[in-house]
Amino acid sequence: MGIAETPGCATLLPASLFVNSHPAGDRPGMLCSFRIPGAWSCAWSLNIQANNCFSTGLSRWVLVTNVVTGHRLSFGTSSDVLAQQFALMAPLLFNGCRSGEIFAIDLRCRNQGKGWKATRLFHDSAVTSVQILQEEQCLMASDMAGTIKLWDLRTTKCIRQYEGHVNEYAHLPLHVHEEEGIVVAVGQDCYTRIWSLHDAHLLRTIPSPHPTSRTNVPSVAFSSRLGGFQGAPGLLMAVQQDLYCFSYS
Repeated sequence: MGIAETPGCATLLPASLFVNSHPAGDRPGMLCSFRIPGAWSCAWSLNIQANNCFSTGLSRWVLVTNVVTGHRLSFGTSSDVLAQQFALMAPLLFNGCRSGEIFAIDLRCRNQGKGWKATRLFHDSAVTSVQILQEEQCLMASDMAGTIKLWDLRTTKCIRQYEGHVNEYAHLPLHVHEEEGIVVAVGQDCYTRIWSLHDAHLLRTIPSPHPTSRTNVPSVAFSSRLGGFQGAPGLLMAVQQDLYCFSYS
């Protein structure tokens, strides 16, 4: 969303674009692009009840767009929508807001009338990331106060909190890896922290290889099989023009 060539647009790219099997001059281009000014977030749906659809979170609106037909559903909200994720099994779209509210949209509701808010949770600060766990009974969220919470969606209660994350105002992602049982987040202090998903214990803290700067917060990606099917768990970290690899065991 909002790449340099198409600011203010949500752009759909083929996954094969990121595979090295294509010659440099023979790679497929973008599939389609939608002009959506003022979007804060977006998410692609793998839910059969929202097939071929993506969502965008805007200032006080959520749009769900069908990329085949162009048809859109709109839902009014009371705050900017900064984070989104579709559930896979349940017909729900989860949204995290600047107000601290997290709510789910029931995708079976085809308008913004009553009854489309299926779940409501609340943080004390702007929600920057929402992650639904595989069984879809829990949701993890982080906010601009550095709070990371694991919520039980059945009881709408916080069941675990992960301490140590540093955030004051940035839109920072949260990475949950259930296969390895870990949670990964990079703070505004440029430290990457890894917690146990199951007991919230802080397992590892990795400083940035570059001098700490709030304009150079590292980007990270964790893989259980780094380098291929036979690979070992590892963490990739990008800072400015450099890429680092950390083994994990």
